[in-house]
Amino acid sequence: MSSVSRIGPGLWFDSNAEEAAQFYTGIFPNSRITTTTRYPAEGFEQHHRPAGSVMVVAFELDGVAFTALNGGPVFKFSEAISMQVYCASQEEIDRYWNALGAGGDPRAQQCGWLKDKFGLSWQVVPNNMDELFSDPSNPGTGRAMKAMLQMKKIDMDALGRAFAGAE
Repeated sequence: MSSVSRIGPGLWFDSNAEEAAQFYTGIFPNSRITTTTRYPAEGFEQHHRPAGSVMVVAFELDGVAFTALNGGPVFKFSEAISMQVYCASQEEIDRYWNALGAGGDPRAQQCGWLKDKFGLSWQVVPNNMDELFSDPSNPGTGRAMKAMLQMKKIDMDALGRAFAGAE
């Protein structure tokens, strides 16, 4: 296991963990697949996977350790958990939004959220979300929230203008 973090997400896939890890590591900088483990013949009665097929793919996305398991169709991703991508610019938001959303569900897009082609939810948001939304007594917070609720992909300039009262 990598020493980058003590806690990291474990993602359950039916049978495409390796494809997902390759997809994600191709999007984020400083990313790599670190280990691929294969199912042994032993335990077939429990795991029902052919010996030699991919069991677990360990990978890092921009220094964060992830594990992807090919566990079968028992569990599916839901919006109850999502990965957050904090972006410093609109260009970053556009790049991650387009890359992660490619082949995903366009109906599952709102307020910076999207669902990728594997069914995993992501939030592609500006770094300054706390500044915009942490003070409910600030009238700018309400204006920014109203603006964001109209967006699919976040528009940083429009959020900033709404917060400042320029719209």
